[in-house]
Amino acid sequence: MNFDTREEGMIVRKLRLQRGWSQEQLAQLTGLSVRTIQRIERGQSPGLESLNALAAVFEVPLSQLQTESDMPTHTSDSQPTADDAVSRDAGLSPQEQQVMEQVRDIKGFYSHCIKYVLIISLLFVINLSTSPGYIWAWWPMLGWGVGLACHGLNVFEVFQFFGPAWEKRQIEKRLGRKL
Repeated sequence: MNFDTREEGMIVRKLRLQRGWSQEQLAQLTGLSVRTIQRIERGQSPGLESLNALAAVFEVPLSQLQTESDMPTHTSDSQPTADDAVSRDAGLSPQEQQVMEQVRDIKGFYSHCIKYVLIISLLFVINLSTSPGYIWAWWPMLGWGVGLACHGLNVFEVFQFFGPAWEKRQIEKRLGRKL
């Protein structure tokens, strides 16, 4: 079977968030490490024991956490089974996937902002305590600030230079035909 581990991670994240649990709480309930939960939610392939622990805590069948990339599981001449309905319900809609990725990107940006403020503050403290006559901490603040601003513009999609329209044009250009 070929499993889409990125979607498995999103399903685990969705189930965790639906219950209002933190990654730490889920780790404690499953007996897994927080790092393992983080890796699974980021799309790394979980082991069978990890999946069994997650399925037990979420009180769902193991098949609900395993999403096959080659869906559907029934043939065209057979009737859909209850397992197919469970798999379909467990999966994330494209809109849910997109929103979860946007939230993850925004969280990454805010984390970037916090690191920026803390490290730049530390650099100013070091600068003022070692050589108050020359303020060199402006230079890393300026350089990193430009990067931070670009990150924010990208995350919040202020300018869509390389947005969907650009992607479509590039694909059509390389294919030599319209999509």
